[in-house]
Amino acid sequence: MMEQILGRKNLLEAWQRVKSNAGAPGIDGMTVEAFPAFSREHWPRIRSALMEGTYDPAPVRRVFIPKPDGTQRPLGVPTVLDRVIQQALAQVLTPRFECGFSDHSYGFREGRNAHQAVREVEACWKTGHRHAVDCDLKSFFDTVNHDRLMGQLREKIRDRKVLGQIRRYLQAGVVLPDGTREATPQGVPQGGPLSPLLANITLDPLDKELERRGHRFARYADDFLVMVKSVKAAERVMASLTRFVEGRLKLVVNRAKSKAAPLKQCAFLGFQIGAQGRAVWTAKAHAGFKRRVREITRRNRGHRVQDVIDELKRYVTGWLNYFGISHTYTALLELDEWVRRRVRLYHWKQWKQPRTRRRHLLALGIPREEVHMATRSRSRPKGDGLPSSAAMERSGMATGTGG
Repeated sequence: MMEQILGRKNLLEAWQRVKSNAGAPGIDGMTVEAFPAFSREHWPRIRSALMEGTYDPAPVRRVFIPKPDGTQRPLGVPTVLDRVIQQALAQVLTPRFECGFSDHSYGFREGRNAHQAVREVEACWKTGHRHAVDCDLKSFFDTVNHDRLMGQLREKIRDRKVLGQIRRYLQAGVVLPDGTREATPQGVPQGGPLSPLLANITLDPLDKELERRGHRFARYADDFLVMVKSVKAAERVMASLTRFVEGRLKLVVNRAKSKAAPLKQCAFLGFQIGAQGRAVWTAKAHAGFKRRVREITRRNRGHRVQDVIDELKRYVTGWLNYFGISHTYTALLELDEWVRRRVRLYHWKQWKQPRTRRRHLLALGIPREEVHMATRSRSRPKGDGLPSSAAMERSGMATGTGG
């Protein structure tokens, strides 16, 4: 298997994937752009070490990503070299495990996505499964039991060199922002190309157990809901599921965040069940959208208007591509108008002086009487002092976010 992993075609495909994903350097500081020159000089030695089972990966660089609730999500950034090797491993290993994964597992799998998982929850509501077990796995990626995971890998991998290399990746350690190094006796560092596959392998026994019991469920990575038809059934499944996860999988259930509750009270991948059993974005997702748009259009940033619009367009387009499946056209129009207003206020602040505002507004074709009233206003730019939004839209002063 190691020969297949290190085959030229597989490695080239792995490199193209890593290159297209770009990403920050690991602890060695090497960029994606610098990797080809490095590999031409050093790859024969590295390949030989991999074939002999003596290659030691570098520890990952720990970074912390702020979360909306004020906490931080730890991520691990491997070196570019280790990203290529991990990607090559994943490309060969995935087909061996993919065929056995559950149809209810949607995360990190070709042809599957979060929208399909949300649609399955909607389908459960329609069949009367209107209570749920919302089970939160505490620090899942940091608590995966290595011995248990390696046992699962041995069921389908016979090459000891491959198994040994995966074990070394799991135990490579992390380097914290202050430069100190920590061992990793357990866990799968988030951020490496191999981690998603290892996460699905770890949780596959959970999927199989839920299927064996005949439950309806949807799982995306470590986020999952189990849908049942009554309060008592939800409470019973919550208790038995906790025993299974902690006893068999050696993971930790976060009891403070887990619950057996009506399905409408459970959030899943940023959605929850709303009126008529349709998935709608959660209040938390909506608030996160507005918070980010405010950050991008903050009027004291001092960035060029077009740069702000470009950044805003990327964010809004991505957000709507994901969350736009859930709400009515009216709700989307309300968001669109709010975003456009934020951009108009940014323009207004950038123009600063009344004469500058007057010149720009006239150039946009705004009627002179509206320009006169707007540019003489001394109120703070909350919207009242601007020309009407309809006039500005007619003039072409739009956000460029796609409407």
